[in-house]
Amino acid sequence: MAKQTVLITGGAGFIGSHLCQKLLAGNYKVICLDNFITGSRNNLEPFLKNKNFRLEVCNVCNYIDIPGKIDYVLHCASLASPKDYLDFPIQTLKVGSLGTHNALGLAKKKKAVFVLFSTSEVYGDPLEHPQKESYWGHVNSIGVRGCYDESKRFAEAMTMAYHRVHKIDTKIVRIFNTYGPRMRHNDGRVVPNFIDQALKGKALTVYGEGQQTRSFCYIDDLTDGILRLMLSGENLPVNLGNHREFTIMQLVKLVLKLTSSKSKVVFRKLPQDDPRQRQPDITRAKKLLGWEPIVPLEDGLKRTISWFKR
Repeated sequence: MAKQTVLITGGAGFIGSHLCQKLLAGNYKVICLDNFITGSRNNLEPFLKNKNFRLEVCNVCNYIDIPGKIDYVLHCASLASPKDYLDFPIQTLKVGSLGTHNALGLAKKKKAVFVLFSTSEVYGDPLEHPQKESYWGHVNSIGVRGCYDESKRFAEAMTMAYHRVHKIDTKIVRIFNTYGPRMRHNDGRVVPNFIDQALKGKALTVYGEGQQTRSFCYIDDLTDGILRLMLSGENLPVNLGNHREFTIMQLVKLVLKLTSSKSKVVFRKLPQDDPRQRQPDITRAKKLLGWEPIVPLEDGLKRTISWFKR
């Protein structure tokens, strides 16, 4: 049987490159689109000589024209870390709106399945805990984080409009905090921040009192869930993340222990609109996909720290 072709926008990024690897190992052909604003060519180095892999350097905010048959379009392109979307708020809004429109247009033209990579940030600073897919969110549209939160909310609305009007088979994955190898050391997200600071003997920077919670999902668990969703018949949003909740201070202690670091901890003012709680309700993922994360936080951190050391 002929291999199916999967196109991934933002395929040179952290999550995108892991998906490239998993799909190639799963006997798919992969077309990766990236403009390297945050993605890295180094992430793709292992695949560049693979005859089933193709890299197209382009900006998905422009019209996308890719010849040949495409079976799946995974719209992963995004500026997902706070550092990135605060530095590039307009580009963040563009990739969520224009980029999503163009990726959906490609899926429509190719009669391909479309998967939108959305985020737990659509829930904002939630008033519901844990967060179910039915929760509409508590988002400050004009705050400094609004460029990211609202770009994803718009992308979800656009995706559902294409599903309803053009009958495209669309999927929406709401991704909660994910970590693992290939994260940038200056990514701005909490796990790479702490690991990088600990390994360099710098003080670990905690915002607020460190009692805000996050749920950390290892990258291998996430990509497994995404591929299950891609092959499913589900069209409504599905949360993917680890349902085990940790405070930031619990993460600090674990990183210090696993790195054997003597780093101190410094506290800074909590950023505007920073969510106080983040924990997914993954009931739908368990029921519809037979999925739940299996990698414990300590094991995943060990693997990630080992990669950072290299």
